[in-house]
Order: sequence, then structure tokens, then C-alpha cells
Amino acid sequence: MIDTKRMRAIEINSEALGIPTLLLMENAGRSVKDEILARIKPNNAVIFVGHGGKGGDGLVTARHLASEGVKVKVIVLGENKHKDAVFNYNAILDMDYSIEINEIKDLEELKPVEADVLVDAMLGTGFRGKPREPFATAIRVFNESKGFKVSIDLPSGIDADTGEAPGEYVKPDLVVTFHDMKKGLLRYNFNVVVKKIGIPPEAEIYVGPGDVVVSIKKRDYKSKKGDNGRVLVIGGSYTFTGAPTLSALAALRTGADLVYVASCEETAKIIAGYSPDLIAIKLSGKNISPNNLEELKPWIDRADSVIIGPGMGLSEETIEASKMIVNYLMEKNKPAVIDADALKAISGYKLYPNAVITPHAGEFKIFFKEETEKDIRKRIAQVVEKAKECNCVVLLKGYVDIVSDGKEFRLNKTGNPGMTVGGTGDTLTGIVGTFLAQKLSPFDAAAIGVFVNSLSGTLAYSELGPHITPSDILNKIPVVLNDPIESFKKKIYKRVVNS
Repeated sequence: MIDTKRMRAIEINSEALGIPTLLLMENAGRSVKDEILARIKPNNAVIFVGHGGKGGDGLVTARHLASEGVKVKVIVLGENKHKDAVFNYNAILDMDYSIEINEIKDLEELKPVEADVLVDAMLGTGFRGKPREPFATAIRVFNESKGFKVSIDLPSGIDADTGEAPGEYVKPDLVVTFHDMKKGLLRYNFNVVVKKIGIPPEAEIYVGPGDVVVSIKKRDYKSKKGDNGRVLVIGGSYTFTGAPTLSALAALRTGADLVYVASCEETAKIIAGYSPDLIAIKLSGKNISPNNLEELKPWIDRADSVIIGPGMGLSEETIEASKMIVNYLMEKNKPAVIDADALKAISGYKLYPNAVITPHAGEFKIFFKEETEKDIRKRIAQVVEKAKECNCVVLLKGYVDIVSDGKEFRLNKTGNPGMTVGGTGDTLTGIVGTFLAQKLSPFDAAAIGVFVNSLSGTLAYSELGPHITPSDILNKIPVVLNDPIESFKKKIYKRVVNS
């Protein structure tokens, strides 16, 4: 079962992998033809064609039925600007012997028809609300027409996600839906066939540019400071100042409005000196300790998400502080990324669904008390099991990154050998923390976050080779977020050229 957002992401990912949507449309239309011919042997067919990809699927169906000797009439309900639909409309324009095209200019032209087959290619998965004209009339006419009625993907007039139909909707004899069952269809007792159309499994399993496109919203023009996320980074120590700084700067580059870095007093002063963009919170003491919890509580409460761990160190007092802070995060159910030293400090903890942990193989061993599996399929199963066990999202970093919430998993393979440099995990936590602050689910925040971090690093690697620094990744984060599809194409192109 799938919703429209996920389906759109998969289609974009599929195209990014080299399977164009035009090919998917071709496969969809041909599968509709096959399902029709498996049931009846029509002499004629009438296809009601609307907008978007569904209209294009109908045009492909028309062409394939005509190729089987069926006399086809296409009723066109307005201009379709979808690029693939335009291609397929042009493909049938000169098929005037086998296909009759009737462009509707006036509602009075819409009358019930009789044919062996009637195909509904009017309103697709993007439809919401009540059908407007000419579709309201066309749907009524379709239902009043006589013949074997087939809906492409889902009946026109029905919301693909909710199944709601506040206005006219098609009542078909058969629904041919694509790739997976649409959620909205479950509310009805339609005869539904699910047809695969050539989308590779990797378009679902691997995080891709489609996930970024459908999940990262453009800013509201009227938004005010704080609307796009407040992120608190708790980290740093007398020895380590760079790690929390990188996390915080990555959070800003990802689009957080406000980023606070809470660290012990002298460390906070150094962090503040790195960039005027950061808000440094000066905690008392030389290292973060249990005494700082009361100082931190108001900042934790104010933040939309919290990152804890980068550069915190593992002094005895800091380990105890990490446990106390994580317990408070659990009490508040605060979206959080727990990484690095904080993750080591809470080894064996059972966490909560709003938490994301981001271990590499060594940290995974410390936290879960076992080595990561060598075989990738066994490692995936291991991460799924451990995510369920610790009741949180696990992002295991590696050549292939694995993300799981204990129920499903996603993989990422957009990194490069240059990202073994220290600090790339800190930029990752900043990106994931911002997506959490912007209300993405922990699973999506982790999966999309590791994709953005890795692809940013790969863009830098394509320019600098194995000489990149975490700061180079920071500079590429906006490039990836502004145009994830083109950024991914550059990665694919470089890989092909260099192979």
C-alpha cells in the first residue's frame, strides 16, 4: 500500500536511476490494454482523457488498443501539459485511421456513449476535493455510458490517499492501478489489479532525490523567525570544539532559523569565535556535567530538536550528564539526534521513537554490544532488529548507510572515500537535527539527512578529490537542497565517466 507522496518520490528516484517516466507511462498504458484483453475481446473502445500523467496513460492505452485492431475514440477534456502526455498525444495525432480524436469544447458535446470498453483516464492521484467542469459532467456521462468500464490507477473523483469522494466519481468494473495499492482504494469494493510498470526496487530501497523533492517544503513567504526550526546542539569539551560547531553550521546551512550551541564556558567562547552565525550558550564548568542540566532545561524546552554528543568527551561527569540529559529528552519526548560521545555514554539504553542515533560500526558495537554483520543483507536485518529493540531510529553509517525504525529500512549509497575525514558525521547530525526541527518524521529525517550529507560530500569530492574537509560539505548542502535532481545526476555522471 502506498500514498501519493511516496509514489511521487519513487517515480523521481526511478528517473534519476535512468528509468524515464515516459517509459513508465508506456508500461502503464500497455498493462491496461493487457488487462482489458485478458477479460474481453473488444471491437471498439472510448477513452476519456484528462490532465496529467493519468491522461497520458490513457493515450498510451489508446495506441496499444488500436495496435490490437480495436477501433478507438479518444475524448479529450482540455489541454494536457504533462510532458510525457504531450509526447503521447503527438504520437496518436496521425493515427486517424484507427483512432478518432474528439476534443471537447462545450459541455453540451458530452453525451453518454456505448462501446465494448470505456476507459477512465481523467483525474489521477493529484486530485483533491470535488471535480470541476468539464470533469464533473464527464464523470456523470461516463457512469451513464454502456460498456465494460475500466479506471486507470484509481477511479476519477476519488482521493488517492483518503478515498474521499465529495462529488461525482467513476464507478468502474475494473481498476488497473500501478506499482502498489493506493490507500484510497481500500475504502471501496472495486475489482482492483496491481500492475508493476518497471520501477526498479532500488528506487524505493535507496534514498534518492525524489525523497528530498517531496519532503522538503519551500518556505512560506510570510514565515517569521523560528518557523523553520530551532535547533539546540549540546556538545564540545575542553579538548574538542570543532565537532559541535560543524553540527551547528550544518544545521544553519540546511535551513534552521536559529541554532544554539550549549557548551562549557571556555569552549563556548571558542565556538562563538568560529562564526557570528551561531548562538553560543555558556555553561558553567570545564566540561559538561550534571550541574548543567538545570541550565539546559529551558533551552531544551524552547528547541524544536536537540543534538547531543558531538565533541562532548567521556569524562566521568560528562558521561553522567549525558544520561541525565537523554532521560530529560525522553521525558519531554523531544525530537533528538544522539551521537558520538553521548551515544557511547548511554550504551544499552532503550530510547524512544522521536530519537535518532547515528553510530558508525565502532559506536554500534559499543551501544549494542555486538559487531556489525559483514554481509549487507544480514547487516540490514541486524539494524532493523536493533532499531526495534532500542525503540528508536538507527542510522548505521558506512559504505552503504542503513536507516531503520524497526519496521522498515532505507539505504544510502551516495557517499565517497573522501568522507572518512573526521567531522563528516558531525555535519550529518546537524542536517538530521534540522529536518527533525522542521517536523519530518525521525525515519525520514535520518534517511533524507544522510542522503543530503553524502551527496554534498560527493559534490565536493568531484571537485577536490580525496582532499575534502567537513567545511567543503557545508558549502554544498544548499546546492543539493536547491536542486537534488541535478546534484544526483552529477554524481551518476562522474561515476560513469570515472569507471
